[in-house]
Parts: sequence; structure tokens; C-alpha cells
Amino acid sequence: MAENGSRADNGKYQPICKGGGLLLAWQLKGKRVLLVGGGPVAAGRLVNVKDADAHLTVLAPRSGLCSEMKFRIFEQKVVDAYEDRLFEGDSDLAGFDMVLTAIDDADLSRRICQMCRARRIPVNVADVPPECDFYFGSLIRRGPLQVLVSTGGKGPRIAAQTRRIIERAIPENLGEAIERVGVLRALLRKQAPEQKVGARRMAWMIDVCETWSFDELANMTEADMRAILAGWEKGTVPSARRVRGIKHMVPRAEDVRKRITGRCPVAGYCTPWLGGIGGFVLGAAVASAILLTRKTAR
Repeated sequence: MAENGSRADNGKYQPICKGGGLLLAWQLKGKRVLLVGGGPVAAGRLVNVKDADAHLTVLAPRSGLCSEMKFRIFEQKVVDAYEDRLFEGDSDLAGFDMVLTAIDDADLSRRICQMCRARRIPVNVADVPPECDFYFGSLIRRGPLQVLVSTGGKGPRIAAQTRRIIERAIPENLGEAIERVGVLRALLRKQAPEQKVGARRMAWMIDVCETWSFDELANMTEADMRAILAGWEKGTVPSARRVRGIKHMVPRAEDVRKRITGRCPVAGYCTPWLGGIGGFVLGAAVASAILLTRKTAR
């Protein structure tokens, strides 16, 4: 019975696909991160870490800093601590929660990796997968939206190419839509803070996100939110048309422009609107030319 049942369930559940990494949103806020190196790769790591609100220390000679690192450290001043020197030894690792290296010295990178693992500090050695406890994928950022494309360190260039394809398909205002949903969700928690309604809150917010389009969510006002929350007790979600009335039926000038002049985000083809208008104009021009030719021939 058990054997037959497991065979029958083979296509029901997601298959196990070994060899991948566990993709996580690692919460680094307030954590101490050491970055050894000052070149372009280090600059990319700096952005990743500061985007995550970590406390960052950079260790690299000033003579080896690239232009972006100089800008981040001395002009933008986003680095919490900078030390103008080379890595000296195990004592440099004290107190850090994560270590990143982006230097050309392979032997030193290997030693830093070994020191970190002895101290059980997560470490990433740029471009050396066996010496990485985690990888930096190709990241898409739209406000609170983060999408990570990872090849497990096997094909960084392909990850970047894949990221660009996905990036073109993401609506421009998706980040703003998520921000507005976050505000609505916070208001709902104030209105219904009881833990026992947690599952109901989640289901209701799912209904909101499925009832309202990304454009509608991105342009949601406080008045809209109050109108939506009025349906919470009844378990209903009013549509944008119902909340906004006739104004919702009139398209914005920007939306009309995008429909006419926009392109397919993935393939890059022109929109059906533009194709239709172009076809009409071309057809009219050809017809006019034929008629003019006939009149001239007479």
C-alpha cells in the first residue's frame, strides 16, 4: 500500500533537484562585515552589503582602491570603517559576522578562508567557489523587491544575461506597488492585531493583490486604502473600479503612451497597438499610391 501510494504521488510534489544552493534573504542589518579588497569586484560586494544595512569595514591600501571604492568611502561615506592597509592576520577577523575577500592574492585569500572557517565565520572568496560558504548571484532590485539569479558559481555571466531577461519583464512600478501593499498591510494589522486572525489577514491580503492590478496598487492612495479596509470585517475586497468610480475608467496619459509606444519586455517587439497603427498607416499609404498611379495613368 505504502509503495503504491508513494509511486502515485511521484508527479504530485516538487521533485528534489540536488546540487543547488539554499537561496535566502540573509538579514545583515546591524551585523559586522569585513571586506578585504578595493577593486571593482569589491565595489560590487560593498553595494550588496550596504543595501542589506550591514556595518561594513573595508580593509585595503588606498593605492589599490578603484574609483567607485574611493567614491563610496570618501565622498558618499557609506563605509562604517576604512583601514588603509593590507590584511595582517587572524586578529583582523575578530568580532566580524561575515568576511568577503576580493583580492588578486590567491594564497592570502585561501589563508583568510581557512582562518574564517576555523572561527566559524561565513566567508566568500571572490571567483573561487570551493572557498565560498555562499555565493553572490545576479540581483534585480526594485525598491523592496529583490530577485536573485544564481548558477551556483558555475556561470556568473549566464546569470547576468538571465537577470537582464527577467529584468525587462518586471513592470516598472512593481516596487511602488509592493510599498503600497506594505502600507495597507500595516494598517490592517493595526485594525485587526489579534494573533488568532493572522491566517485570515493573510488570505484577505492575497485577495487584495489578486483583485487589484500592479498599476492600481502602485497608485493606491490613503483614501483607497480606507475604502478597501472597510471590507475587512465582511471578508470582501472592493475592486479599484468600485473604489475610484468613473475616474478609474479614464486611462492616464502615461498609460496610453506606454500602450502605443511600448515594447514587449522580453522579446523587444513593438506592442500590438503600435503594430496596428503602423499597419493602418502603411496600408493607407500604399492604397493612396495605387490610386494616384491609376489617376496619373488615365
